[in-house]
Amino acid sequence: MLSVSNLDLFYGDAQALAGVSLDIKEKEIVAIVGANGAGKTSLIRAIAGIQPSRSGKIVFKENQIQGLESHRICNLGIGQVAEGRQVFPTLSILENLEVGAMLARARANAKRTLDEVFAMFPRLAERRAQLAGTLSGGEQQMLAIGRCLMGAPELIMFDEPSLGLAPLVVQEVLHTIRVLNGRGLTILLVEQNVAVSLRLSNRAYVLENGRIVMSGSGEELLHDDRVRQAYLGL
Repeated sequence: MLSVSNLDLFYGDAQALAGVSLDIKEKEIVAIVGANGAGKTSLIRAIAGIQPSRSGKIVFKENQIQGLESHRICNLGIGQVAEGRQVFPTLSILENLEVGAMLARARANAKRTLDEVFAMFPRLAERRAQLAGTLSGGEQQMLAIGRCLMGAPELIMFDEPSLGLAPLVVQEVLHTIRVLNGRGLTILLVEQNVAVSLRLSNRAYVLENGRIVMSGSGEELLHDDRVRQAYLGL
């Protein structure tokens, strides 16, 4: 479904990604794990068209997407739940969700999708007129996921979905990711909790200093001594 080949990305003279290659098959959960500053968010930003790459190729469902504007990439079916949630604080829950449905691909079924989002997150339905900036962190994360779903994505990129959330809320968010995958959505997951992300994923890539250094099934990497020592403290 998604193929990244030999991707190089720079911020000025500083190289953030060097020759990154990975593949994601339809209906998989693929995790990207690595330390802070390894380039995980840069990879998501490159795929989303937010940060242009210097070289390499990104192909989504046979469409070459590097160099496209981000709204065109969204309209092809790639959604993103950004780090820090990034809701519109002065808009209501309903207005935030309506913004998510502004893509051409999403407009025809926006009402049905809204009903599905409210069914998945009843708290959002109950408070649809409440300003997003007054919600708790967990509620804002639900809203960010709901807004992404309103765009009718086929692949969702989650960037640190558990960051800053209470443990019970984290479990709820991870359960939501499993449910979405069970409904046929493909997931690219960047998550600070390496053990959780490897247990959740079908396959995973380890990113260090902007380079892919290991890959395998989530289970294989979970039991790899190098991964356990570097990221699990074992």
